[in-house]
Amino acid sequence: MLDTRHVYAAPPNLDLNEWALAGDWTVGMESAVLNAGNGRTVYRFHARDVNLIMSPPADGRSVPFRVQIDGHPPAAAHGSDVDEQGRGTLSEPRMYQLIRQLGPIADHEFEIQFLEPGGAVLDFTFG
Repeated sequence: MLDTRHVYAAPPNLDLNEWALAGDWTVGMESAVLNAGNGRTVYRFHARDVNLIMSPPADGRSVPFRVQIDGHPPAAAHGSDVDEQGRGTLSEPRMYQLIRQLGPIADHEFEIQFLEPGGAVLDFTFG
């Protein structure tokens, strides 16, 4: 049900192009907003880049986050908005480049974990 708080659990395995939420989220027509810290979004993808359009809380707070690829920090595959350990900060509404892989493209699992509540996830884009 839209615009209702719900605790989600991500399945242990995702099919290609399938995504899931984990944690306490409110899902609306255009975004999913995290209600409590340590919520995650997981996506199984096949692309070089993973970008995510996100927005910070309405009160203007920044939200720290961490990304992983296949259960590990991205290292050299980090995007311009995270470091090699996968750490970043959601500070303004925009598209964030989270993964930028080098070399051949293969199937991977991407995860972003928000360490504090309030962040909104709007849309994934891939390159």
